[in-house]
Amino acid sequence: MTIAPGQVPVAPHGARHPLDPDPVRSSKARAVFALGLMGALTGLFVGGVVPATLALVLARQARREAYASGGFLTGAAWLRRGERLAWAGLVLVAAAVVAALVIGLVRSAGAPFGHDYAPNVD
Repeated sequence: MTIAPGQVPVAPHGARHPLDPDPVRSSKARAVFALGLMGALTGLFVGGVVPATLALVLARQARREAYASGGFLTGAAWLRRGERLAWAGLVLVAAAVVAALVIGLVRSAGAPFGHDYAPNVD
């Protein structure tokens, strides 16, 4: 059989090989989303650092595993959402720390310096 110029041969799509695993959602993707959500919700309280950091570490591992699986691990959308929430939580933590530092500096600047003695003391 000859192929006309410009045509691309089409390979017939056969059935999947029986030893191929079924595509499954990554459990780490769910964990990344849950931890990212916790990090975003508790971001204004400095405790959001821990779940957000864990979410980013797990996201890195989940990406490696998904790449190595050759497409049989799904859940990339949950992974992206979890990473975004984790970064948002870290930004909220940074904003809370900066706000606390500014408030502390303003309050310490308004406080009297040294001892406040009575007017009749030299």
